[in-house]
Amino acid sequence: MQVEGTHDSAAVDESTTRIFRMGELFSGPGGLGIGAKMAAVPGSKIVHQWATDYDADTCNTYATNVVGNEAAESVIHGDIRELDYKVLHDLGGIDALSFGFPCNDFSAVGERRGFEGTFGPLYTYGVEALRQFQPSWFLAENVGGIRSGGGAELRQIFRDMIDAGYRLYPHYYKFEQYGVPQARHRMIVIGIRNDLDVEFKIPSPAPYADADVTTKTALSGIPKWATNQELTKQTARVIERLEHIPEGGNAWVENMPEHLKINTRTKLSSIYRRLDSKKPAYTVTGSGGGGTHIYHWSEPRALTNRERARLQTFPDDFEFKGNKESVRKQVGMAVPPRGAQIIFEAVMKSFAGIEYESVEPSLVEFLPEGDQISL
Repeated sequence: MQVEGTHDSAAVDESTTRIFRMGELFSGPGGLGIGAKMAAVPGSKIVHQWATDYDADTCNTYATNVVGNEAAESVIHGDIRELDYKVLHDLGGIDALSFGFPCNDFSAVGERRGFEGTFGPLYTYGVEALRQFQPSWFLAENVGGIRSGGGAELRQIFRDMIDAGYRLYPHYYKFEQYGVPQARHRMIVIGIRNDLDVEFKIPSPAPYADADVTTKTALSGIPKWATNQELTKQTARVIERLEHIPEGGNAWVENMPEHLKINTRTKLSSIYRRLDSKKPAYTVTGSGGGGTHIYHWSEPRALTNRERARLQTFPDDFEFKGNKESVRKQVGMAVPPRGAQIIFEAVMKSFAGIEYESVEPSLVEFLPEGDQISL
């Protein structure tokens, strides 16, 4: 860790700041990156050191908003499977590592191929970064569905992280309980290096119990100057179908006229599902065909990417780069910055010895025998 202070010797003790230099793999557009930047704990700060992602638009978005320079050399565009880690070493050491390793093969929406899929083994690149850089702590994120099938894959992932030299604090976070206007549930693991006398605690959702997480509030007052507000083109047929769907309903309502019905074997609840203005939104996703864009509760239309970004808690001045479909994917793949901020602040408080309200961790049953954290 680096220490940053002022040149005023009389104020050094009060102004000294512990800086955690953070590296990111599978950075996405910057949900974790901007969340870390937003995190505020007296005497501590997380700063960007380097980041890498396979998608060019995503890298441009990250560099523009997290680094402040779209051409930043510290943001590497490339396939992690072909990346020489020497490039990252040349950019500097790190005190923290974040990696939201791709969830495609663990998600409930998909074939669930696990380690046999294209994306399942990619977590190992995060583990390799832990071995090489030995940061003080790390944050790893994936979908809650990774627990399914008996949890064998999750146990293996945890075992590899432990073998890299870390104590694990895994938890299944429901972000709507933390002030995020969206039912987004994710597994997040905080790891603390074994030689450090620091214990992390899961931040309690209790302080956010009174937060207004309704979609109506979340989508109100979007300034006209905010980017990424292009409307989705919709046919007259789609508009007519939406006009028959009530707030909170989907395409399978009983009174849907015959010519507007969708004839499929499976009836996914998210198809042409309209938001309920009085509740958090359902999960924002990054892909999907017709009927999966998230639909306004009263207007017969899909949400704009800026509205989707609001549900993800991105600031209005956060500018996504790329065409509309690219931006949709970026918004959907991100960790909600507000949720990330809360977790990062808990980590910084843990290192600073600052007490905060906490809850019992979940998912500890998936830790290898003998590696249970002390509760």
